[in-house]
Amino acid sequence: MPSELITERQGSTLILTLRDPATRNTLSPQVYAAGVEALNTADADASLRAVVLRGDGSHFCAGGDLHRLAGARERGPDEQARSIDGFHAWVLAIRDFPKPVIAAVEGHAAGGGCSLALACDLIIAAEGARFTMSYGRAGLSPDGGGLWHLARALPRAQVLQMLWLPEPMTARQWHALGLVNAITDDGQALAQALQWAERLAAMAANALAGVKSLVEQAPDRDLSSELGAEREQFIANLFHPNGGEGLAAFFEKRRPKFG
Repeated sequence: MPSELITERQGSTLILTLRDPATRNTLSPQVYAAGVEALNTADADASLRAVVLRGDGSHFCAGGDLHRLAGARERGPDEQARSIDGFHAWVLAIRDFPKPVIAAVEGHAAGGGCSLALACDLIIAAEGARFTMSYGRAGLSPDGGGLWHLARALPRAQVLQMLWLPEPMTARQWHALGLVNAITDDGQALAQALQWAERLAAMAANALAGVKSLVEQAPDRDLSSELGAEREQFIANLFHPNGGEGLAAFFEKRRPKFG
């Protein structure tokens, strides 16, 4: 039976759980489609302010199911192209989603699981988490944008080593590289991610979305274009009702109550 994606709401946070413990929560086309649908639903619900992505049990995600990939070789490349397109649609949906997406990583994140975690805005990892861009061990190359995210964050030689000579890296190693935001005790990644989601939920959703958009596009802009984009976002947020509330709360020395 292929893996599935379980959705659960906790307050203003949507929790997405990859579930197939027998395979360490491998990915599947069913999961990709459910992920896109869940984000579309959350985008339309103003009361949902953040998303947390996790794996069921003691692992985050082992990436692609190698048994399914072996079967795809017998059925031809078209089927696998459709599957990868589904994965990529989910990755793009995460990046385009205007609300924060936090990965809560316990245990192993390998191959596509690494790519999926890297697509999220923030990564909370347990002390025992291990990250491996393991494609090369199976004679494969990366998908899911993992290479793209790493190449934007790390030196070229570091990325090539991670892809050519894949070895499990600890949460602390990824934290030192700036890829993981925070490290928790084992079993506490979800709790920490939910705490961060709660903090983000108290902030102005329009400002969070604007910052995410600016950060996403900044590397592809020259400084003049970036300054223009920052000007437009600043003005839009200043004249948004949340901008008025934020200023009023500052002058009245109270916590803002953003809509």
